[in-house]
Amino acid sequence: MKNGMNKAKTPDLSVDLGFLKLRNPVIAASGTFGYGLEFKPFIDLNKLGAITVKGLYLNPRPGNPPPRLAESASGLINAIGLQGIGVRAFCDEIMPRLEGLKTPIIINVCGETDEEYAAVIDFLNKDGRIDAYELNISCPNVKKEGRCPALSPDHTFSLVKLARETSRKPLITKLSPNVTDIVSVARAAEEAGSDAISLINTLLAMAVDVETRRPRLANTLGGLSGPAVKPIALRMVYQVASVVRIPVIGMGGIMTGRDALEFLIVGARAVEVGTANLVDPGASLRIVKEIQGYCREKSISRVEDIIATLRTDGV
Repeated sequence: MKNGMNKAKTPDLSVDLGFLKLRNPVIAASGTFGYGLEFKPFIDLNKLGAITVKGLYLNPRPGNPPPRLAESASGLINAIGLQGIGVRAFCDEIMPRLEGLKTPIIINVCGETDEEYAAVIDFLNKDGRIDAYELNISCPNVKKEGRCPALSPDHTFSLVKLARETSRKPLITKLSPNVTDIVSVARAAEEAGSDAISLINTLLAMAVDVETRRPRLANTLGGLSGPAVKPIALRMVYQVASVVRIPVIGMGGIMTGRDALEFLIVGARAVEVGTANLVDPGASLRIVKEIQGYCREKSISRVEDIIATLRTDGV
């Protein structure tokens, strides 16, 4: 009886994205979790909601020259440049080592051109072990001045439409915060056929060495992540979740379970944890436990009951 009572009190952390069911709302974010294998010595990957692997181009990519990282107040500026092994090596060398993993695998898809995005998806379509694609149209540290398709609703629409026509799997579109109207870009992605929206990618930023009077990054500009960006990310997730009909996945500065809960409360159905993994390899699972602890404390039986429950009356 005692064991049965304990089991009954365990909150249900599962969330339904419509196209994919997750055991909990915490997803390891692309770019900070490698290809998943790097974290095997530290955590049980089967306890995550999902894993989004490092961005993949059609061919191997060296990334930007060093220095590629610069710490800032409450954040990290990176200009890695989407270094990666390419889709062929990933499917041949990495996916077989992820065999048997119960956690869904989401592939972060990249491209120098719209056609390369489609070619990457076409290649990956052949691998039945992949659960969804996250279309990375928003990385700010690949080209100078942070130019990317997600800065334009029109380019977002045309690229997502092409990806939708090519993809045999659910498509998540990852948006950039470096815009004045995030809602118009989100709507464009939805209208083009995206199954979900994820946001935010990093904020365009820079750092200067006052001794040398040179940029601290070889690329000059990079992407800011970490706790410093959370208020902006939260605002944008709230704005987008309020208008689109497809699921929203929130990210940006999530370091604790309470951070994650804020994103769920404003309308995200799941969250991605990024920079926190670089500080604490066990951060993602710690955040899962903290969400569970909050639900127990508040007698919330299902985490889905928290989603989109923001109260603005009496503010």
